[in-house]
Amino acid sequence: MQGIKRRIVYVALFEGIAILITGTSFASLSGSGMDRASAAAVFSSLIAVGWNFVYNVLFERWEARQTKRGRGVARRIAHAAGFEGGLIVFLVPMIALTLRVPLAEAFLMDIGLSVFFLVYAYLYNLIFDAVFGLPASALPVTHASETTPRA
Repeated sequence: MQGIKRRIVYVALFEGIAILITGTSFASLSGSGMDRASAAAVFSSLIAVGWNFVYNVLFERWEARQTKRGRGVARRIAHAAGFEGGLIVFLVPMIALTLRVPLAEAFLMDIGLSVFFLVYAYLYNLIFDAVFGLPASALPVTHASETTPRA
C-alpha cells in the first residue's frame, strides 16, 4: 500500500489506537469519568493532527528561506522542540479544562503523553511497516529504476 491511501490508513489507525489508550489513561490518572477522559483524548488527537499539519507548513516555509539547506541534527532538534513546545501550549489548557484538573497536573499529564508517544510511535511504525510493507521512499532502489530516464 502506497501514497495517500497509506497515509490515511496510517493516521486513522495511529490516532484510533492512541485515543483508546489515552482516554483510558486520562480517566485513571485524573479520576474523571470516561466521558470527560474520552473527550480529552479525542481533542488531544485532533489538536495534535491539526498542529502537525500547520506546524510543518510553517516550518517548511521558514526552512525554504534559509541559506543553509538540508536537515542536520540541529535543524531536526529545532523542528522536534518547536513542534512539542507548540503542542504543550495547546494541550495543557485543553487537558486542564476538559478533565477539570489544575494546570500543573495537566502539564504532568502532557509530559506523560510525550513519553508515551515517543515509545508508541516507534513501536507502531515497526508493526505498521511489518503489516503493510515499507513506503516507496524506504524501499531499495532497483537497478532498472536507476537507469530508466525520467520524463
